[in-house]
Amino acid sequence: MVLTLKLVLSPLLIALVSLAGRKWGSTVSGWFLGFPLTSGPISIVVALQHGPEFAAASAAGLLGGQAAVCIFCLVYGYTALRFGWLVSSLTGITAFFAAIFVLNLFTLTLPLAFVIIMAVVLIVFLLLPRSGGEFKELVLPRWDLPLRMLLAAVFVYLVTGFANALGPQLSGLVAPFPVFGLIMSIFTHKQNGSAAALNHFRSYVSASAGYAVFFLIVGLGITTLGTGLTYSLALAAVTCLNGLTLFFLRKNPLVSAG
Repeated sequence: MVLTLKLVLSPLLIALVSLAGRKWGSTVSGWFLGFPLTSGPISIVVALQHGPEFAAASAAGLLGGQAAVCIFCLVYGYTALRFGWLVSSLTGITAFFAAIFVLNLFTLTLPLAFVIIMAVVLIVFLLLPRSGGEFKELVLPRWDLPLRMLLAAVFVYLVTGFANALGPQLSGLVAPFPVFGLIMSIFTHKQNGSAAALNHFRSYVSASAGYAVFFLIVGLGITTLGTGLTYSLALAAVTCLNGLTLFFLRKNPLVSAG
């Protein structure tokens, strides 16, 4: 079962996000990425392999890691206004790891990590530009989807495999690394333009509030409610909250060409 979660679940989720983005655009694809598509499976695998206490302890790190993802979105978004996908992606990745480094200097408790990510979500959402170049027609190569699925399986396998060595906080901080968000951001930026990339980032950041609630429930409940019930409740909560977020995003276009 654990091997199945590592090698099957996360790639399938990424495939669904990719197909949704092709059908409904960058706002929806970014919104989907705000769900714990890789962090959720990683957390489940960690709970099964190392016990609910380890999973509860790593929840704070997972919240901090998603805050770093929001910083990645902000830095990439601003860089994309002037530069191409290569410089933008490298700058965004650097910002992510810089944020991880700073967060790992402190002992993150679950309440503190939750406050941090919610504050970062609000600040980044307000700071991201509302205009950013042009929209272009999306043309994806055939190997795009298989590559995303392969990277999903490899990343989940590596992070869960090294969880003991990294410890609960650092493994949690690293787990949300936007490997799929990075790939989708690059393709969106390169093939749809910087305005589409900014739409992608704003919806990505908005949906991170649901991500935060998901791991707040995991951190608070898994040691007392059990693995199955806790993740079921967390999934229901993130689905409801992000459903409201998507309704808002669809009613209020985020970024215009400029």
